[in-house]
Amino acid sequence: MQYQKRLFFLCASLFLFTNVLISQATIRGKVYDAKTGEPISFADVFIANTNQGTTTDLDGFYNITGIGQGTIVITASYLGYQSMEVTKEIGGGGIYNQNFLLESSGIQLEEVNISAKRESARSEVQVSKLTVTNKQITQLPSLGGEPDIAQYLQVLPGVVSTGDQGGQLFIRGGSPFQNKILLDGLNIYNPFHSLGLFSSFETDIIKNVDVYTAGFDAEYGSRTSAVIDIKTREGNKQRFGGFASVSPFSGKLLLETPLKKFDDEGSSISMVLTGKKSLINQFDQNLYKYAGANDTIGLPFDFTDLYGKISVVSSGGSKFNFFGFNFNDQYTNPLIASIGWANSGIGGDFLLIPEGSSLIIDGIVGYSNYVTSITEGDGNPRESGIRDIGGNINFRYYGNNSEVKYGFDFRAIRTDFEFTNPFKIILAQNQNTAELGGFVKYKYKTERLVVEPSFRMMYYASQRKFSPEPRIGLKANITDDFRFKAAGGLYSQNIISTSNDNDIVNLFNGFLTGPEEPVNDFEGNELNNKLVKAAHAVAGFEMDLGRCATVNIESYYKDFSQILVINRNKLSAQESDYALEKGWAYGGDVSLQLNYPRFDVWTTYSLSWTNRDDGRQIYPTVFDRRHNVNFVFNYYPDQKKNTNIGLRWNLGTGFPFTQTLGFYNYQVLGSATSDYVTSNPDIIGTIFSPTRNGGRLPSYHRLDLSISHKITFTEKLGLELTASVVNVYNRENIFYFDRLRYNRVNQLPVMPSVAAKFTF
Repeated sequence: MQYQKRLFFLCASLFLFTNVLISQATIRGKVYDAKTGEPISFADVFIANTNQGTTTDLDGFYNITGIGQGTIVITASYLGYQSMEVTKEIGGGGIYNQNFLLESSGIQLEEVNISAKRESARSEVQVSKLTVTNKQITQLPSLGGEPDIAQYLQVLPGVVSTGDQGGQLFIRGGSPFQNKILLDGLNIYNPFHSLGLFSSFETDIIKNVDVYTAGFDAEYGSRTSAVIDIKTREGNKQRFGGFASVSPFSGKLLLETPLKKFDDEGSSISMVLTGKKSLINQFDQNLYKYAGANDTIGLPFDFTDLYGKISVVSSGGSKFNFFGFNFNDQYTNPLIASIGWANSGIGGDFLLIPEGSSLIIDGIVGYSNYVTSITEGDGNPRESGIRDIGGNINFRYYGNNSEVKYGFDFRAIRTDFEFTNPFKIILAQNQNTAELGGFVKYKYKTERLVVEPSFRMMYYASQRKFSPEPRIGLKANITDDFRFKAAGGLYSQNIISTSNDNDIVNLFNGFLTGPEEPVNDFEGNELNNKLVKAAHAVAGFEMDLGRCATVNIESYYKDFSQILVINRNKLSAQESDYALEKGWAYGGDVSLQLNYPRFDVWTTYSLSWTNRDDGRQIYPTVFDRRHNVNFVFNYYPDQKKNTNIGLRWNLGTGFPFTQTLGFYNYQVLGSATSDYVTSNPDIIGTIFSPTRNGGRLPSYHRLDLSISHKITFTEKLGLELTASVVNVYNRENIFYFDRLRYNRVNQLPVMPSVAAKFTF
């Protein structure tokens, strides 16, 4: 009875809140760049002679409520653009739409970026959140002169990469399967190619990437460590265009065109298509033959990436995007493994701004399919596949100083997995399941405080379990230049990994859903549920040092109270396929960012500890890197920034590994009459040290340099030339040690390259 009263009170409160908002006059719309049709983020929109105003969001959308009757003058402005004023007659309660098309005023772009970042820092919680733009990605010195989000993510504080191949990112103590990666809202299970410096995404269509390394709010569910949310831009709304580029590593093509040109009301239809194909297997024997020597990882890579998107935008600001992708990868190295994977999907997302309603609706529906297989040196094949179809729908209400957002999501999931362990025991899963979730979050901000409590409820069908997950984030603007921030919450997921964290190299990225069979805890008692669980706590501060410098310091703690892993040492069919582990990660990050007209500097330092407990011993994970330093520098010799000289240096202490004591031959007997003495043992086993991950590899460090120059022929035609050198001083960084062959495999040696990009 008490529960019913509380539910009634909650519903009544939401109803009254909605009616209050509807009774107020509201003006809303979008702010666009008049030339390109692109929305302008963080533009100021205010009503003259009042204190009513707001800033636009990432989609250029604004919403001002509580407007009285009469004639008002509403102004939109943004540094670098000419302000625009519109006179509007307000006739009482209702919704009024007004778009703005701002003309450029020629102020330097860096000033615009600084203004936008400062406003966002004061009005958003942004705990453990890093927003990466297309411009930032392109400024990083990159392999083959081809900037890629996979390379940029590795310089972010709290992010650890285990090598130049495998594409494994470990974010503040979490394994890759604990990271939620989204492309326009659709789940991507493996976005990184075997050559881990390249992703499946074309850099030029990335609008922005939000990376949450801990403490993310309730809008994101079903993962327990981090979120990488990638948003792509729309196609050109004014003319046909694109680019073609080539380097020793890949060839790329991008085409975009308006199907209906952008008009004064803001409506348009546009399309963008991209394709990327690896070329390194065509050039490696001539240009990089030395990289295929026995002591390096070689270059046995082949990948193809295709992506397409159609965008429909209405005059009222509503929009619909339809997109599809097909990514695939093949890696063959006789010293390590032969592996292939493919990831394909199709989806549609929407933003609805109904006439006469204060409600904003957005959502997505999509399908994703990922399959992978591998055969390693031990001869034991592994195969995995995961398909999901699902979507979400979200609702938003805006106030002058507040915002309410709630939504619902669902996914139907199919997993297929088969693995043969060294004892010839087959582990398999073929399972259908579903996940249902709902969330609500409330954001309230004043001049000095931003508070954002949120709550998520998850239901996992295969486990028949609910998971309540409260979360909170806050920011205190102590002064105009000094801000304190904190966040925390509970998290869960039903996806587990087929990878083995015992291996230094993990090329196989398979996925399973939580098992239906019993799994025991460390004391031998059956677990009440088999979900992966975690709790996060983050606190820190950020400080502006003058107009061009920002310092950010954060500390974090993650408690992984329950992690399920594959029981790779299963000896008989009677043993469980799964085992329990626990873990925790803690540490801190410091970053300094300098933005000046002629140069940029970004340096980060991370101190971290990541441990696991398997019930027998507590040990550091193979990705436990105690110290990690990144330094990025960009210099622009000319005022127009047509030339860019970039430098990146990385230093990381060595990863742990389990030491080898010896080897032995063994054979699995087919029957009780098998003769071990006369049989031919064909499998070599390894005797490991009883101390798990008790050794440490040497430290890693590498310097990359690049120089690029843009040549403009006409307003539409241009050429960009890039020369780059990866691992300038040819540091021999160990990547992998083949225990059976007693062979050291190094990461990439010094690799110079040139690239050309023709735009039209």
